[in-house]
Amino acid sequence: MTDTENTPGAGGRDGGEALVSAFNAVGADYVFCSSGSEWAPVWESLARRHRDGEPAPEYLDLTHETVAVGMATGYGLLARRPQAVLLHAAPGLLQGSMAVHGALLAGVPMVVASSESTTYGDGPGQDPGGQWYRNLSVVGGPHGIARPFTKWSNEAAGVHTLPSMVTRAAELAWRAPAGPVYLDIPLEILLEEWDGREAKPVVPPGSTHSSPEEADLVAELIREAAVPVIVTETAGREAGGFEALVAFAEAWNLPVVEPDSAVCGNFPRTHPLHAGSDIGPWMDEADLILLVNCRAPFYPPSRRPSKARIVVIDEVPQRPHVAYQVLFADHYLEGNVANTLRQLAKRAHTRPPDLEATAALTARRVEHEERHADERAAIAAAETKATQANALQAEGVDPVHVAATLRGLLDGQDAIVVDETITHSRVVKRHLQTSEPDTYFYVQGGLGQGIAVALGVKLAARERPVVLTIGDGAFAYNPVIPSYDASNAYGLPLLIVVFNNRVYKSMNLNHRRFYPEGAAAETGEWLGTDLRRLPRLARFAEPFGMHTETVDAPDALAPALERALKAVAEGTTAVVDVLVTR
Repeated sequence: MTDTENTPGAGGRDGGEALVSAFNAVGADYVFCSSGSEWAPVWESLARRHRDGEPAPEYLDLTHETVAVGMATGYGLLARRPQAVLLHAAPGLLQGSMAVHGALLAGVPMVVASSESTTYGDGPGQDPGGQWYRNLSVVGGPHGIARPFTKWSNEAAGVHTLPSMVTRAAELAWRAPAGPVYLDIPLEILLEEWDGREAKPVVPPGSTHSSPEEADLVAELIREAAVPVIVTETAGREAGGFEALVAFAEAWNLPVVEPDSAVCGNFPRTHPLHAGSDIGPWMDEADLILLVNCRAPFYPPSRRPSKARIVVIDEVPQRPHVAYQVLFADHYLEGNVANTLRQLAKRAHTRPPDLEATAALTARRVEHEERHADERAAIAAAETKATQANALQAEGVDPVHVAATLRGLLDGQDAIVVDETITHSRVVKRHLQTSEPDTYFYVQGGLGQGIAVALGVKLAARERPVVLTIGDGAFAYNPVIPSYDASNAYGLPLLIVVFNNRVYKSMNLNHRRFYPEGAAAETGEWLGTDLRRLPRLARFAEPFGMHTETVDAPDALAPALERALKAVAEGTTAVVDVLVTR
């Protein structure tokens, strides 16, 4: 006896239909699936819905777990709503776990599910298959595995509660701090008869706000500060955050630093108030530091600013998934970041003009413009130096020249850059000079996800060019074949630019740093770093009919990138493998 008014056993449907119905109700645009034998009930539900013209999320049939999760991450970076990801049992969850962890760090909401067996063929109903008993099950269930790298992890206890569990999972994923959640759905539940009760649609999260009194206090601190500065890592990740940060900085004439830990575009790099990536000079100079969506602004964590008071502006300042976090906060403004910044911007104009204050603001603005002009000159000088260095090299292209050339070709294209470089990440950010919201994202959580994340970004922005900048070492970690298959299968053309120095440079630099006079320095035996044995990386795209370019000389770079961009515009992924000099 139940309190539902739905007809039991509606149409003989099962848990697979319940799950698809729930994903549909919570507003998932896509089901990103790396196939497993447990998902036959889902496939049957989708086939029936397609046959009968009923609504369903679009299903993407992907051939690797990292590709499934990575694409959901890339899509979620722009869509900012929870999507569905289906993996296979505990092994599939383990295979995709790095990408799930990356989604957690990136703050991307998604509902990840995989399965197990609870009867091992000894219960009533259909036989789940002997593979669960022999190979696929883990002690405690896969939800135990997922707990450390998800926001929330649980097991569906029955088909009748499954739709509501999916609703709860999606709502948890969407709320701050947004991130992936995991639901273990035993195969027996997917095969069990469903009574037709459906999930309630997910309601977007309500917004939280700091009180006016708290905002007034911070506005007064800004007004009194002689050398204030904004430091941000992910303000641009929030809906409206990029624009709100620009308005806030302009209202108060505040410089904005995007440190090396910044993982998305937060502020126009061409703006006079952009103060570069080095927080170092401000550690002693600043008397007020405004940390806007910063999880780890200081390194080492004990490196405390000498005299600055610190205001933390963040919806969830203390991130539960960060193992160790030090902010040195004196004041918190908690709540929706874009709203908080807009409120603070308004407070810049709540007092009648004060001649002394106006003069101070004008002087501050002039100082920041001069600092920005110096940075622009330094960028131009670095690019001139790179051009000169190119002329002296027998082969290879200076990486600064690669980034600068790419910037020129992408100008006015409304392109999105996804970055999975390590050694060259500072070069990419500094010389590409992105200046609009949602134009730059750095891949988080571990190497090997870049192509998939870029594909997901392209899925969310089909009309915009999407460029992946990637090192040769990171490229080798990617599931290249499944990624290229997804690109072709779903019409998602990318421009992939490989910064190929034929070495795991970051590993080599650490070896040299830790042991400058060690045995390896003496003998030249640098282990764990050599990638010269790999073939040139563009070749892997050839069997997929993609456009390929291999660049070994500076003069060949711009024509190769132009041909590649033309191929992408015509619907074909292009891979440009550039031999770089460092």
